[in-house]
Amino acid sequence: MSDKTPDAPKIEFPCQYPIKIICSAGDGVVERVLAVVRQHDPALDASKLVVQDSKNGRFQSLRLVMTAAGEEQLQQLHLDLKATGHVHMVL
Repeated sequence: MSDKTPDAPKIEFPCQYPIKIICSAGDGVVERVLAVVRQHDPALDASKLVVQDSKNGRFQSLRLVMTAAGEEQLQQLHLDLKATGHVHMVL
């Protein structure tokens, strides 16, 4: 048996990076979230955005694919999304 844990898979940047964002449902929330993502990926293709409402309508999940340039970009994107006050989780 080995005491070593396997290394996490390495992401090779730039790459197409899928993201799922769980946010509050409300007027203009999707547009605000997309604006934040576009700050980090100006070439984002919003036509491929998939929005799904929760069962009770309080939340929405947004699935999209962005071009990720590096780990630092993804960390800053996460911080900027959380700073909107509408985003509850980023996967």
